[in-house]
Amino acid sequence: MTVKTLIIDGRDVSARENETLLEAAQEEGIFIPTLCRLEGLSEVGACRLCLVEVKGVNKLLPACVTRVEEGMEVNTHSERLDRYRRTVLEFLFAEGNHICAVCVANGHCELQSMAQRLGMDHVRVPYLSPRRQVDASHARFTFDANRCILCTRCVRVCDEIEGAHTWDVMGRGIASRVITDLNEPWGDSTTCTSCGKCVQVCPTGALIEKGKAVSESVKHPEFLPYLKRMRGRQS
Repeated sequence: MTVKTLIIDGRDVSARENETLLEAAQEEGIFIPTLCRLEGLSEVGACRLCLVEVKGVNKLLPACVTRVEEGMEVNTHSERLDRYRRTVLEFLFAEGNHICAVCVANGHCELQSMAQRLGMDHVRVPYLSPRRQVDASHARFTFDANRCILCTRCVRVCDEIEGAHTWDVMGRGIASRVITDLNEPWGDSTTCTSCGKCVQVCPTGALIEKGKAVSESVKHPEFLPYLKRMRGRQS
């Protein structure tokens, strides 16, 4: 395996040629925010929080899907990036109905934690306040589309780990939303195995287990790397 040398935030870094900028940075203890990325799942660059500056490239690049290259000079933190990331978070809050005080994931929400870490203390754009449905047709789980941020973690874990492909994305742009099967109620799904993996990887309170009160929905996404290793041994 070829080793690449590059510079991240002024620090000399070595990385394998198949690694992404995000992986190389994390191995050096350099924080780059992300909400859609989760170890054990494929990379899609959906949330756009991990954009970084690369010398010689005019546009910002998503660190989670950009492979390292020899001699790269990468900047992961700047006033421009901080401003951009806060704006992305504001859009996520404004496009949905994220009322933390009454959410079951309050205190255990990655979107909430990321907003606090990046210093987002208010939203400068108008709230869209969409009227999205809550699907409580499943016997064990509930899907609240009001809190979905379209990270597609549920889609990927259902397809890549469980192999059921119950979840998918429908629509385009701001009209995009995740659906079960062919836009059928979750409880009517003929493919869902009720494994709960989608609930565990959801970064917000969009997918929850029934019977949870405010602040009680604690997720455990750390099981994914283990599943990935076990799947690799079986293949």
